Amino acid sequence: MSTLGPVTLWCLPNAGAGAAAYAEWRRAAPAGLTIRPVELPGRGTRIGQPLCESFDALCDRLEHELRQQRLLAESARSRHALFGHSMGALLAYELAHRWQAEGEPACALLVSGCPAPRLRDPDRFAGPLDDAALMDHLRELDGTPRELLEHEEMMALTLPVLRADFRVCASYRHRERPLLRCPLHAFGGRDDRSVGGAVAGWGHETEGVFTLDWYDGGHFFLREHTGSMLARIGAQLGVPVPAAAASDTVEVSAC
Repeated sequence: MSTLGPVTLWCLPNAGAGAAAYAEWRRAAPAGLTIRPVELPGRGTRIGQPLCESFDALCDRLEHELRQQRLLAESARSRHALFGHSMGALLAYELAHRWQAEGEPACALLVSGCPAPRLRDPDRFAGPLDDAALMDHLRELDGTPRELLEHEEMMALTLPVLRADFRVCASYRHRERPLLRCPLHAFGGRDDRSVGGAVAGWGHETEGVFTLDWYDGGHFFLREHTGSMLARIGAQLGVPVPAAAASDTVEVSAC
């Protein structure tokens, strides 16, 4: 793929997480790819702010905040893309539609560990959201260290955030509208039972180029493939990447 110049990649986190989820990405990103983790209300550097429990309300807030941040980051060669993992993929998808409607489209949308919007199970987040149910969910996804699960003080901080984010996910409603026109790149874990083959459905959400990359691992496969994923993303976005960075073997399909 040809080199197109530097890109700012706005990264939205999975449920229960914050901007810190992309700390390693910020350190490992190749030159020309600026990782900008998005901090959601009620966690991390925004821990004193109220949590949001509505998908539309959260997107309204993020749309306003990112508009201001994009203006500050603008330059003659500015290009902006959106990335999201799991819940973050839904948020990134909605923001991509809003940016397109405003006449300032993302140069690409990248989604990871999330079924295509029209293939989501609407009842997945309809169950109980008490502490025990949330703990069971964390264990099932196998992305939280056991020592953290057994740390009562940390769980007291984490579970309210996860509960609010699950309500955000439960409030999401897919609606038909004009397709995105930007390239859309999807990533999936071969052993991610929470998503499975539904990640391939993202190809129906854009008129542009679609690619799908499979990596070894479960729902949080991206934590195990930082270097190769960033190399792949850099190549997809037209950012020059050292050849040695893409060392993992991945299965790639495109249409």
